[in-house]
Amino acid sequence: MNNHDAPPLSTDEPAAHELPAIEFESPGRFAIHNPTPQNSPPSEIQAATFTLGEHSELQAFSTPEQGRSHALALLQQARRQLCLYSSDLEPWLYHHSSIQEACTRFLLANPKNQLRILLRDSSRAVKDGHRLLTLARRLPSSCQIRKLHPDYPNEEITFLLADHCGLLLRPELSQFAGYALYQDPVRNRLRLSQFEQAWATSISDADLRSFLL
Repeated sequence: MNNHDAPPLSTDEPAAHELPAIEFESPGRFAIHNPTPQNSPPSEIQAATFTLGEHSELQAFSTPEQGRSHALALLQQARRQLCLYSSDLEPWLYHHSSIQEACTRFLLANPKNQLRILLRDSSRAVKDGHRLLTLARRLPSSCQIRKLHPDYPNEEITFLLADHCGLLLRPELSQFAGYALYQDPVRNRLRLSQFEQAWATSISDADLRSFLL
């Protein structure tokens, strides 16, 4: 097993709260620039059957279909907050009508619900017209998108946080593989702290502003 793929635990956490490293072994490498073409997305996504806040076992995935299934399940079940830390909004994972609909339902369910997205590069999403950008244009007060500050030390991973217990993480950008956790408040909290620190230094993006206006 490759322990270097495990989500690191913060050194600021008391020793009593430390958890054993997650053992995660990738089944192989994939070129992230050759996913399913956006002009022929899957017609339907079936959400994974795990329950947010209940299932504690790590759910590894290795294919785009499995990743989308877990992402949709987390998005559909979130009730408080969603945070997405991404390289380019991963169109193979998030550019789908089912994903957009789940996010829309989440945002309209409660005026306090927030979807925050941090991107390294928005050019691809703006050029191709990503569905989550369209959602941010419709609901700008509750769906916010910012760009990671180029001088901020950002980890080369992507993750989705659902409420205070759900997590979907891809440890390497060059691979589809990753894992989902539906009930892990400690690792969720550590990633949320990482997200909040990056959000505090994030910047607005001219391409995004042009698209959202």
